[in-house]
Parts: sequence; C-alpha cells; structure tokens
Amino acid sequence: MIVLLSVVVLFSIAVYMYMKLPKFGQIPSGQHLERIQKSPHFKDGIFQNLNHTPQMTNEKGFWQMTKEYFSATNKKPSVSIPSVKTDLLNLASDEDVLVWFGHSSYFIQIDGKRILVDPVFCGNASPFSFSVKAFEGTDQYSAKDFPEIDYLVITHDHWDHLDYKTVCELKPKIKKIITGLGTGAHLERWGFDAKLIVEMDWFEKTDFGDGFVFHTTPARHFSGRGFIHKKSLWVSFVLQTPTLKIFIGGDGGYDSHFAEIGKTFGEIDLAILENGQYNQSWKYIHMMPGQVLQAAKDLNAKRVLPVHSMKFALANHAWDTPLKTISELNKIANVSLVTPIIGEQVNLKDTMHSFSKWWENID
Repeated sequence: MIVLLSVVVLFSIAVYMYMKLPKFGQIPSGQHLERIQKSPHFKDGIFQNLNHTPQMTNEKGFWQMTKEYFSATNKKPSVSIPSVKTDLLNLASDEDVLVWFGHSSYFIQIDGKRILVDPVFCGNASPFSFSVKAFEGTDQYSAKDFPEIDYLVITHDHWDHLDYKTVCELKPKIKKIITGLGTGAHLERWGFDAKLIVEMDWFEKTDFGDGFVFHTTPARHFSGRGFIHKKSLWVSFVLQTPTLKIFIGGDGGYDSHFAEIGKTFGEIDLAILENGQYNQSWKYIHMMPGQVLQAAKDLNAKRVLPVHSMKFALANHAWDTPLKTISELNKIANVSLVTPIIGEQVNLKDTMHSFSKWWENID
C-alpha cells in the first residue's frame, strides 16, 4: 500500500509539473479576469453557451467510446494526402485568395490584408508530440513560409486550433491578434505584447480601418488546454472587408445562432464551417455534415468551405468520411462547396470555380 501510494503521489507531482510547462498557457487573471467577469456570458465561474450544451450525450459510457475509438478502422489514410505548395511570400498584393492547410488552419489575403486563422504547423494536435499526429503529406507549411500577418485570428484555445510552437515561431511576423475573451492570457505568457492582442466578447465589433471590421459572433463549443475548461471564450467571426463578407466559424455544434447571424449580417460571401471530428456522442459541440449544410443556408452563404478534417484523427470516423458525406448530402442541398487540395490557391472572387473530389481513389 505504501509503495502504491508513493507511485500515485509521484505520478501526480509529475503531471502537475508537466502541466506547468508554457505550452499549457495561462488561466486568465488580473485585468483579463476583471473584464471576463463583466461578460453576460460568464456565469458561475465559467463561460456558458447560449443554450444548454452537454459536451457528451451520455448515450455511451467512457469505456465504450474509448473502445470504439481504438478499434475504428481507416481513421488515417494509408498513403500521403495530396497537397500543393503555394508561394505565399510572393503573392501579388492585389490577389484575393484563400489557402487551406488542412483541419482548421487557413490563410486569407483579401483587399491588401493578410489573415491567418488557427495555425497548427507543429505536426500534431495534442500536448504530446507522439499523439494526434498529422496525416502524411498534410504538414507542408511552417512559419518561414509566411509573409507578415496583419491579423492572426484564434477562435479558441484547444490544441488543434492554438499551437504554442507555431504561434511563437510566427511572433515576429504578427501585427495584430484577434481572439475571444481570456485567450490573450495564453499569448501574453508566451511573450506577446498585450498591445497587439484584441480580445472580444460575443456581439462586439472592432473596426480596424481601411474597411476591415471584425464582428465577434457566438459558437456552441467549449475551451480549455488542460483539466480546467471554459475559462476563455470560444468565438466565431464575421469579417467585413471592403469587398467581401466572410464567416470564420471556428468549432461548434449547430444551434439557432447561425440563423441569427444570417438575419443580422445578410448574405455571406464565404462561410468557413467545421465538418469533421464529429460523433453522435458529442453532437452538441461539433456539427454533423447535414447540419453544416443547414448552417450554410441559415447564414445565407454563397459558398461554403468545410474544414476541421483531412489532417488529424480526433474522432472514430474514417479520414475521408467528412467530405464524402457532405458531398453526397449536397446533391440535395445544392450548396456551393469549396473543397481545395491542401495548399491550393482559391480565388475568393471566382465564384464559378469548381473543385475536384480529390479525396476519392485514395486508400
């Protein structure tokens, strides 16, 4: 018993010390916490979704879900994912393009500004470098491939959206960071100047001049980099540029907020919506493919880029199921889907561009 107790104590100390590493970030305190406590969405010490949102449905127990995850097949492709390498450093300044890097990371150059969303280029999406590894072929970009970034957008602090190594390497190139309340505490611990960080609550907006306005809108999700959750706010954005309106969806389940955003902002030129790593057991915090198409209609979206797939296996569906399923369902919904190969240059003004089903015929 003494030996067992000693092992437990030593293990607990090791876990505690490991979670003190910088990559775990910082729980908001001081001025961050003061502002958070004034938010109408922060209650009982945590941020709350607009509607009741269980993280798990309780239809299956923990051990059953664990067994299903490890017994699932085809979660990763057996061959390298196809990709191309767009030269971001030498894009003409008047080109209006989007480049997707797999999962939820993408670069936008629009109306002379450069925007980078949720970059994760470290090769994995967890606290441990040996787990949740990127699929072969999907990790072709690093910080050195990027020009100066006018706006780094972080939708929430989960490991597959906010990567310590990536943002630290990008630090010299970042002019401004836009995120939800509380997430700035992580960034400040990592050495970012607080003056560069703009934290926003739902239903707020920041006008950066030159026709660029970021409106912070709700998402139905949660946050946290360790055992403590919901201390920082998960967000989506409506980005208004001089010529386009783009919805940056982040993560989250389907709910009435999509229709409210559609009513408030009118037609959206491009909606970037999560479509992957879903499961009926956590259907309230991640959309199922049919809900992605409904959300697109709620948002009055002209085109939809489905993301949150094709790079990491965080659920037990097959690696290609998200794009296969949404493409099949879209035969009825008839939404204009943008499905580029990783790294492919997408012309934001060319609404007639059709995309191949590149994931077909890959094992």
